Amino acid sequence: MNRFKAQEWLRVADFYKMRPFLFAAMVLTASCKNKEKAIPVSPPGYDLNKPVKYKMPDDLTEISGFAFHNGNADSVYAEQDEEGNLFNLRFGDTKASYTKFAKSGDYEDVAICRNWVIMLKSDGSLFTFPFSEVRNKEAANVQKQKGLLPEGEFEAMAADEKTGLVYILCKHCADEKTSKSSSGYILQLNADGSLKQSGSFVIDVKEIERLVNKKRVPFRPSAMAKNTATNEWYILSSVNKMLAVAGADWKVKAVYPLSVTIFIQPEGMAFDNRSNLYISNEGDQLSAGNILKFSFVK
Repeated sequence: MNRFKAQEWLRVADFYKMRPFLFAAMVLTASCKNKEKAIPVSPPGYDLNKPVKYKMPDDLTEISGFAFHNGNADSVYAEQDEEGNLFNLRFGDTKASYTKFAKSGDYEDVAICRNWVIMLKSDGSLFTFPFSEVRNKEAANVQKQKGLLPEGEFEAMAADEKTGLVYILCKHCADEKTSKSSSGYILQLNADGSLKQSGSFVIDVKEIERLVNKKRVPFRPSAMAKNTATNEWYILSSVNKMLAVAGADWKVKAVYPLSVTIFIQPEGMAFDNRSNLYISNEGDQLSAGNILKFSFVK
């Protein structure tokens, strides 16, 4: 309603002593419109604007992935994207110990499943070694596997302890013909630590565009984790500060914008066994890397 029409209605309403009722109706209408435009800022049970922040030691300024063993958040197992080291520490530690598992390279994510550590390199190479070696100076029983994933760039990985399945999302793959979908791959973790192909899935980027009411959304997965309490997949896209939530069928049901002041460069994500959500940020020359904890509230 433009200003002149509003004034005219107010004059008429005043004549019939209806000004209070008309004003209330206008406020209610505006309120309903605002509610229609409102976008939820956090998934149910979490407040993405109120984290507990844990600073990382200098060695993990460029933290790009982390995991918990059986969901136990007492210890954090993390890697950074320059060295072939798996770091282990407790929240609040100023120094971290590490285990050497490979030469330097661009390592992007880590998962721990059925007492095996799985490391993902950006080119799709995978390294596995027994969890029992994470406190050793160097891992002695490392398996490296290539060719399980197509040519491309990978940053996001998660594992399911119950099934032994490992899920990996492509940030950008050569076999993706358009930018309207994001390809995912499923690997089976064998008892000896080896991996084999076990299926695939697709994230529909067009559905993300529909939910955010925007076209040409640059969805580039940088981390993923399964919320076992809801059986949902949480997927981070660092490039546009976005968190997508998909069901067990991989259909995206909600998308949440991330604060640029809280999420400087979100690159890693995990849930603990109490359904608390953790997201890591890479640091830079001015700020330390960190892990943010978002407590689950029923």
